[in-house]
Amino acid sequence: MNRNLKLVVNNVSKDEKQKYFFEKKELKIILDLYAKMVSEGSWKDYGLSISSKQVSFMVFKNAAENAIYKICKNFKPINNNLRYLITDTNSKILKNSYELKFLLNNTDWKKLQR
Repeated sequence: MNRNLKLVVNNVSKDEKQKYFFEKKELKIILDLYAKMVSEGSWKDYGLSISSKQVSFMVFKNAAENAIYKICKNFKPINNNLRYLITDTNSKILKNSYELKFLLNNTDWKKLQR
């Protein structure tokens, strides 16, 4: 019997795991905003879209419609201000920032709504 064998579980580094999703702190900020907007009756549902370039938290006014907003995190932005984005249904950038909390706290969601 070979006693030099080691069992390796989840040999992906911590950085690689977080690279393709929101970090825990970022997701908490988004979900806190989502809870507030649901309680106001502005938002009804959400969805997630994940690719190798970005992850998006999509916000729906009604479950049967297209997303009214996407809160996106770019993994490899061209410049740092494009790290976090708020886009509309046509992927037009409405607001952008290098910091998620600043972006979400300084957005007037009522003015963005149609």
